[in-house]
Amino acid sequence: MPYQEAKVYCDGSHYIAIPHTTRKTKPRTTPPEEIIVVEEKDKRASESFPTAEPEATYEGTSESKDLAVEQPKVSEPSKRSVTKKEYFEELYLQSQSMPKGMRKNYIKKEMLPYFETDEQAEEYVVKNLERKQRNLVARKVRMWRKINLQNFNYFCTFTYDSALHTEETFRRKLKNYLRNLCYRKGWKYIGVWERSPEKNRLHFHGIFYIPDGTMRELVPIEDYNLNTHKRQITYQNIDFNSRFGRSDFVAINSKLDLGEMMQYIIKYLEKTGEKLVYSKGLPQFFISDIMDKDVAATIGIEDKKLLLFDDFSCWNEGEYIGEVSAETISKLRKVN
Repeated sequence: MPYQEAKVYCDGSHYIAIPHTTRKTKPRTTPPEEIIVVEEKDKRASESFPTAEPEATYEGTSESKDLAVEQPKVSEPSKRSVTKKEYFEELYLQSQSMPKGMRKNYIKKEMLPYFETDEQAEEYVVKNLERKQRNLVARKVRMWRKINLQNFNYFCTFTYDSALHTEETFRRKLKNYLRNLCYRKGWKYIGVWERSPEKNRLHFHGIFYIPDGTMRELVPIEDYNLNTHKRQITYQNIDFNSRFGRSDFVAINSKLDLGEMMQYIIKYLEKTGEKLVYSKGLPQFFISDIMDKDVAATIGIEDKKLLLFDDFSCWNEGEYIGEVSAETISKLRKVN
């Protein structure tokens, strides 16, 4: 048994194993972040202050009382201490709606006073933009590995009613309600928070695995779609509607449906920079011993990964579990 304790994931088409290694790892040292003092933009009063007119005497003469005209007070701009990385993250969030080139120039312009030369500022901004892109790619890879080991069956959207919630209570209570459903009824989900472009209203989009019999039957409701300007029938959950405002459930019938719906979520992930929200119990890998005969080829950088046949055998500490399937995978250990 040449490959023991291998981590196996699915890329959507094939199973790929990463053999276990025992190399020593050195503790990663992070250099301390440089602290900078950021000056907030001066917010001056936009209103014009009326000046006092001279008071006339009772005799109608031109004499007037000396009036001390109160001048508007201009407060000193406030300052705060942050690291360069924290300031970069703030500027990155502020410029999320800008095109890439404009975004880079905006961040560089704001950070330029905290560097000695233009080249240093350019290098720092480019380096951190590349870091953000790498992180986004890693988040996508992690997301797809989790998805491909699950059987999601619904795409859901939740919107709050202002009569029931504020934005803060909606976010907090929806997370708590979904957490309880996952713990008590076995729900699983991956989602993202999103704001509508017109009204900037907070929504939650996600793909869900909802076991049979753990949800009240969905109710078809006819309404008007503002995007297509047509009447439509949506399927809603009365429990969610009564607690939050509105819910929309769309059944996922195939991998094609799942791919389209995940692209919809990824669009908001890239546009807003929001982090994905995961329920517990969504691993990236399962652990299995891999036999030589089950390896189709070696792939990846330096051929360190193993491309497996679609019917490879799963083993746990020398015990045969079965041919790979959802049922077999459920019996194996999982890791992230």
